[in-house]
Amino acid sequence: VIVVLFKGAVVDESNGKVLVVQDRNKTTNAWKFPGGLSDLGENIGETAVREVFEETGVRSQFCSLLSVRQQHNHPGAFGMSDMYLICRLRPLSFHIDFCPHECLRCEWLDLTELAQTSDSTPVTSRVARLLLYGLENGFQNIDLTMEQMPAVYSGLFYQLYHRRLPETA
Repeated sequence: VIVVLFKGAVVDESNGKVLVVQDRNKTTNAWKFPGGLSDLGENIGETAVREVFEETGVRSQFCSLLSVRQQHNHPGAFGMSDMYLICRLRPLSFHIDFCPHECLRCEWLDLTELAQTSDSTPVTSRVARLLLYGLENGFQNIDLTMEQMPAVYSGLFYQLYHRRLPETA
């Protein structure tokens, strides 16, 4: 059995800031991207958008899948393996009204600062560097976008996350 956590990296492209939280119930209060578990039948992007809103009060839109982390024997995963999917989201609102039951703090932090601070998780600082690269060189170079595809079963569809090929390919 695998626990899958969905995180949303909400990036304000106009100023290079990203929305981050510190969990209330963790032993270390490192900056990380907001998120949580999906509801039954909920897609990756829908989960990230919903979880970001529930934790921070910020509305957002799914853009892409950025990274997947897999881990085994983590003490916080209830004895199961876990996967941690980070999505790139575009903010639709900017006012923070965070959930005090889940979050100790919530802020818009500069991506450069997040990439360099020791007050973030290793995956958060790595994805912050990836986002900085996307800001500077275009997100098409880092995004795994979603494409709805017809399943082999009549009338059903699935979501394929992949890097799009250049239009000329």
